[in-house]
Amino acid sequence: MAKSEYKDVHTMIGADAVIQGSISCEGGVAVYGKVFGDVTSEGPVRIARGGEVHGNVQANDSHIGGTVDGNVRVENRAVLGAESQLKGDLIYRTLVIEEGAQFQGHCVLAGSEPTVDPDYHPESPAAEDHSDQYDE
Repeated sequence: MAKSEYKDVHTMIGADAVIQGSISCEGGVAVYGKVFGDVTSEGPVRIARGGEVHGNVQANDSHIGGTVDGNVRVENRAVLGAESQLKGDLIYRTLVIEEGAQFQGHCVLAGSEPTVDPDYHPESPAAEDHSDQYDE
C-alpha cells in the first residue's frame, strides 16, 4: 500500500493481537496480528507481513503481505505481495501479483462472476438407474 492509501486506515490490529471474531469497519484496516473471522471494510484492507486472516476479506482495495485463508473480494485493486499466501478465491477489478506470492484458488474479474441458478439441482449419479446397461 502506498503512503497515500494509509490516510483511510483507521483501525490497526497489532502484531501481538489475536482477534476471535469478525471485524467490520467503515474506514481501512491494517492487520499485523491474527484474525480468526471475516474482515470487512468500506476502505482498504492491508494484511502486513506476519499478519494472518483466517476468514474472508471484503474491501475497496487490499494489499496482502501476510497470510489469508479465505476468499478475498475487492471492488478495485488487489495486490498480492512477495511474501503473501492466499488460499481462497479472489474477486478483483485490478490485480498485481508480485514475484514470490503464493496463491491457491480462482481469480475472477469483478462484474463477471458466474451466476448461480437457485433452482438448479443436479441429480446425483447414484440416483440414476443404469440397470438396463448390464442386461444380457
